[in-house]
Amino acid sequence: MPMSDNFDDYRKKSALAGDTPDKSNTSDKSKQLDQVRSDATNEALTTNQGVKISDNQNSLKAGVRGSTLLEDFILREKITHFDHERIPERIVHARGVGAHGFFQAYPGNEKFTKASFLTDTSIQTPIFVRLSTVQGPRGSADTVRDIRGFAIKFYTQEGNFDLVGNNAPVFFVQDGIKFPDFVHAVKPEPHTEIPTGASAHDTFWDFVSLVPESAHAVMWAMSDRGVPRNLRSIQGFGVHTFRMIDADGKARFVKFHWTPKQGLSALVWDEAQKLAGKDPDFHRRDLYEAIEEGLYPEWELGVQIVEEEDEMSFDFDLLDPTKIIPEELVPVTPIGKFILNRNVDNFFAETEQIAFCPGHIVSGIDFTNDPLLQARLFSYTDTQLSRLGGPNFHQIPINKPVCPFHNHQRDAMHQHEIHKGQASYQPNSIDDNWPLETPPSEKNGGFESYQERIDGHKIRQRSDSFSDHFSQARLYYQSLAPHEQKHVVDAYTFELSKVQRPHIREREVKTILANIDMDLAKQVGQNLGIDVPNLEENYKQTSLKKSERLSMQAFIPDDIQGKKISVLIHDKTNTETLRTIINWSIKENVIVHLLGPTLAPVTGVGGEVITCDGMQKAEPSVIYDAVIIADGDNLNMVQADGVTKHYLLEAYKHLKPIVFLGNKSELVDQLGLMPDEGTLLQDDFSQVTEKLKYLLRHHRVWSREALMEAIPA
Repeated sequence: MPMSDNFDDYRKKSALAGDTPDKSNTSDKSKQLDQVRSDATNEALTTNQGVKISDNQNSLKAGVRGSTLLEDFILREKITHFDHERIPERIVHARGVGAHGFFQAYPGNEKFTKASFLTDTSIQTPIFVRLSTVQGPRGSADTVRDIRGFAIKFYTQEGNFDLVGNNAPVFFVQDGIKFPDFVHAVKPEPHTEIPTGASAHDTFWDFVSLVPESAHAVMWAMSDRGVPRNLRSIQGFGVHTFRMIDADGKARFVKFHWTPKQGLSALVWDEAQKLAGKDPDFHRRDLYEAIEEGLYPEWELGVQIVEEEDEMSFDFDLLDPTKIIPEELVPVTPIGKFILNRNVDNFFAETEQIAFCPGHIVSGIDFTNDPLLQARLFSYTDTQLSRLGGPNFHQIPINKPVCPFHNHQRDAMHQHEIHKGQASYQPNSIDDNWPLETPPSEKNGGFESYQERIDGHKIRQRSDSFSDHFSQARLYYQSLAPHEQKHVVDAYTFELSKVQRPHIREREVKTILANIDMDLAKQVGQNLGIDVPNLEENYKQTSLKKSERLSMQAFIPDDIQGKKISVLIHDKTNTETLRTIINWSIKENVIVHLLGPTLAPVTGVGGEVITCDGMQKAEPSVIYDAVIIADGDNLNMVQADGVTKHYLLEAYKHLKPIVFLGNKSELVDQLGLMPDEGTLLQDDFSQVTEKLKYLLRHHRVWSREALMEAIPA
């Protein structure tokens, strides 16, 4: 009996029916590379008002570890100019995607904070999350090597709280006065506006090789964290040390972490580059489709908690944003979870217009004197004045608090409120002095800053406790799995090979990498033809030699929900096998796409019509986590199909599990593949499901990587 209608109906019921020569003169070029800014030669560094600057490395602080002072006109001028450089897209984090969700607290958090959204477990606090790259403009690709921004807006009943973090726990500079310099260096070079969305160029590596404090963050960017597989499987970190305040007014230092239930996963570099061309929207498409499929991404929010009396008990400074607290020293305490369950209705109105600021906090959370955080408290709001047209950006629906807000601020551009009454000042008698302050002593009282004692001279100086730039970068590298370390070597090699000035390459390898790890420096140096001196005797060590939670291998998910698998089909494919695969995918919440030679239907072994979800040429292996090539009476068709053979070779090269069913196992030898734990050869798909699940949970067939040099591209 013909089964064309039956098979399509069956798939519809499953809800998985698919929805995709240099011509320049060498000597002239060398001269161009050696040119310096003639307009600045022999000139003093000054403010825009012509005032000579004596220290461009440190902001003005109240004491060497004190808060940054508002009177620092050099910092304010530099940051203000930087904040308004580009209109209207964000200067950094321009390329982003957003989604709605909710946060729910776990019991017991009143021990740490009086923030109601963290202590009332009956509340589901609405949130909006924006995930982004740092360097590239809005039109750049998703899969470039970069740190990812991970910002969360909590719409609490006490006001908005913005947790503005990254997928790395450290940053590239220690003081906010250096942030414009870092971003100028990593952005496209000003004379060519090249490269887009990438750090592999001279100005970035010139800067970081001259600024050793960047070494730790650069290491994170060069690791697999810099090329995430998708945005559902990245960690988030608050970067800075904050404070939590309990109901008794006791403060504790905290660092925020959020960890994906889906586990951590990354692209391999060749895959990332191909995706940038084949599907530059890969990350935003993946997040959108997962939410539409009901495969809601989930993270657990946690904090590392340090008592105030223990502030100085580490071999690093808690206020240094280039340092982590290893979890072996202070474990992460889970305080809640958040889930993304709704896509935006309008990208511009929501994702593009949302405005985050680290200064948006609620009672129970407060700042520290981290000099990078102090500058960010000013910078973010200042930036929105340009981007969103004035000080009323908080009235845009995506930014508007869910709780009432009243004050005496009036008018200005884009004012949407029609304020009543005559008094726009306080104190007043005309409106009975409303709205009034709420004393902090009252229930649900007003915000009160933590009363930290500050003593010190006004000074531009970095604390000596900020001076160790290499030991934590070394800890990170030495904590990685062997294949992760290899990827770091490969990443530095690739990036530095794009640097045209030899002295910059040599400085990075000899003065930065050699101070981090000699094995790393020598491997990169060998790849670049740089002889590396032995500096190992100068190493400063941390209290730990290795931290297990720094490796992505420490975050293996419990299930394979949301993984994507392509099933390659041709005419005379076994339809019963496809039924088995689809039933399994429903059970495991896995997305399966049937891909044919073209988009036209193919016929099963019994003449059944099978609708394709896409064609192999348009839905390449790089967008899937595993590949199945179904059995059937069609081996000769596959052998004659160059697209299918390339598909399998590419999946193998990128360390994907591949299931060869029935006589398709003959392709392993014919394609010159070396069988391994990730090449599953069986007649019956049900016999490989448990092994396939194991491989998908572990993300890649890492044992295959050593064979890759022999595999064709």
